[in-house]
Amino acid sequence: MKRNLEKYQLIERSILTTYRKTLWSPFVYAVKKYRLIQAGDKIAVCISGGKDSMLLAKLMQELHRHSEIPFELTFLVMDPGYAPENIRRIEENATMMHIPVTIFESDVFAAADAVSANSPCYLCARMRRGHLYAKAKALGCNKIALGHHKSDVIETTLMGMLYGAQIQGMLPRIKSTNFEGMELIRPMCCILEEDIVRWQEYNGLQFIACACKFTQNLTGSDEDTFSARRKIKALIAELKKENPTVESNIFQSIHNVQLDTLAEYKQDGFKHSFLDKFDD
Repeated sequence: MKRNLEKYQLIERSILTTYRKTLWSPFVYAVKKYRLIQAGDKIAVCISGGKDSMLLAKLMQELHRHSEIPFELTFLVMDPGYAPENIRRIEENATMMHIPVTIFESDVFAAADAVSANSPCYLCARMRRGHLYAKAKALGCNKIALGHHKSDVIETTLMGMLYGAQIQGMLPRIKSTNFEGMELIRPMCCILEEDIVRWQEYNGLQFIACACKFTQNLTGSDEDTFSARRKIKALIAELKKENPTVESNIFQSIHNVQLDTLAEYKQDGFKHSFLDKFDD
């Protein structure tokens, strides 16, 4: 007689079967390609409660279960000032999905809003990362894993060009400059957001969004970061109608930079010009 699976088991099975090609395979590819995990690592998987970080937690659990490389996991949830109902939703989802979370509190939302009331998101992100590094290090971890995906990388690249007048990517692995011996890894950097959404809808899952007071009160101003990112998403969607590979092309472009064709570029904080070697 066929055994009835629990909800969390069905979720795990969907990652390895229905969405193996779009979620599991690119996840494993990124881990191997960018050498994100080494033997002996203790990794804090950082969970905000949204779809990306909750999927990351399940992917890391599956990797831990199947990998020949010995490493440890802990699952961190920082409460930066969420409304009680959002914390409750995170706890309920974590329990249902069999993710053993450690929750700790911070005042990030209030502090970011007080210091930069008009546009606190950049400061908020930096402060949240600092708190996560500190808590992870206190728990004996040497890495934190964040749920940034391939679409984040692509959109950030285009936003930098169109709104920031610079070409920059989003590295899969970064050494912390403020917390010695700590690294940040992005194991989902080869997974598209649309495939995460499909997985979420297939399993009937409901997660929280950003949930800070600032984003809840947005007026839709064309000057804010959210508007810029929405426009980039819309631009990519429009381009895909004509060229279905446009996302992959943008992603591959930051892996195939031709420095010899650039008039200027920065490396380690120093600017270099093509003229530096022009007369050599």
